[in-house]
Amino acid sequence: MSTSTARLSVNGPRLVADLKALGSIGCGPGGGLDRTSFSAADGEARAWLLGRCAEAGLRAEVDGIGNIVVSPDYDARTAAQPAVWSGSHIDTVPNGGAFDGALGVLAALECLRRIQEERPALDRPVRAVMFTDEEGNYAHLFGSSALARGFSRTELESLTGRDGDRFADTFAATGGDLDAATATKLDPATLHATVELHIEQGPTLEQLGHDIGVVTGIVALGGGVVSFRGRADHAGTTPMNQRRDALTAAGALLVALPEVASSVSERAVVTSGIVTVEPGSANVIPGLARVTVDFREAETDLVDVLQTTIVDVAREIALRYGVQVEFDFEVTIPPVRLDASIQATIEAAAAARELLYSSLPSGAGHDSQNMAQLAPTGMIFVPSIDGRSHCPEENTAWIDVENGANVLLDTLVSLARD
Repeated sequence: MSTSTARLSVNGPRLVADLKALGSIGCGPGGGLDRTSFSAADGEARAWLLGRCAEAGLRAEVDGIGNIVVSPDYDARTAAQPAVWSGSHIDTVPNGGAFDGALGVLAALECLRRIQEERPALDRPVRAVMFTDEEGNYAHLFGSSALARGFSRTELESLTGRDGDRFADTFAATGGDLDAATATKLDPATLHATVELHIEQGPTLEQLGHDIGVVTGIVALGGGVVSFRGRADHAGTTPMNQRRDALTAAGALLVALPEVASSVSERAVVTSGIVTVEPGSANVIPGLARVTVDFREAETDLVDVLQTTIVDVAREIALRYGVQVEFDFEVTIPPVRLDASIQATIEAAAAARELLYSSLPSGAGHDSQNMAQLAPTGMIFVPSIDGRSHCPEENTAWIDVENGANVLLDTLVSLARD
């Protein structure tokens, strides 16, 4: 590495070109992206990313769960030190947008390319990471959860995707090895710090007219499936007062969820985006209805209260409609407060580039809340146009993309020198 201390900047046009190229993979006729983890489109995106790393002369390694870690060549002394990581994810929600996750991965890649090209003096390595299945097709923040806490083979074999496929089957079909997937837990001693660049996914920065968001903390992320079991009967011959309709009970839960959230706190949210019914016929009373539930809360002492309230309300509804209810909740990812020192470093980087910034919490879940369990962690937000995200209309101005990437680069270099 050289001894230069001049401030680097990213190659903005190159980063924009990467975002456009990745944004074409899995793009549907309506402009939305469908890159569910381990799908064909996800595989194409992964291959594209690995190709871009190879073109830049960067070394990429894929771990047992599919996380990709990228690194320039460092001298032996630097490489042996705990590393600074930066990255996000490239899988998407169904009919999703081109910036969520992708910006953080490609900006981190661009930072590594600039480090590779300019060779600034660093005391520890900087690496980029692409986390598997952040969007929770199989489990919330799947890839970073594997690094932070690990998964047993039994846990992995029990996972199913939003389309009902078994993770073990899909993973094997893409060349995955369950035994290798259980051995991905990361040693915290190998990490010095982590930083993630992300779109805000909300309206605050745009409304303030600010360029950069310094993230103070991330809400808890929990959820799972609430299943109502009734009895399938003939739709025409079963009197209304003798029915055990699982879907009617599920509907009552859906109606109750807003009040459940507001009863816990002003910031608590509960969402259901998937309801499945069996046997699924227009002339059969539903015997089984499964409701996916996603809940989030910023305060640690209220997270369990929120889940307990959901359970209590679902049980009361089941009793009212004469059905049974079962719960299959994932391990809740706790809320985190992000590192104050890294927040100060981000603020200094933004100020040095004469960018307006403000501090704000994240209401969305991010891999950073897992990484914060392993090392000091920070997050940088850039504005989302109209606050839109998880939809084809998701967008961020190219100047904000470049500003965020430059603040990320300054922050990574600073952390790799202290």
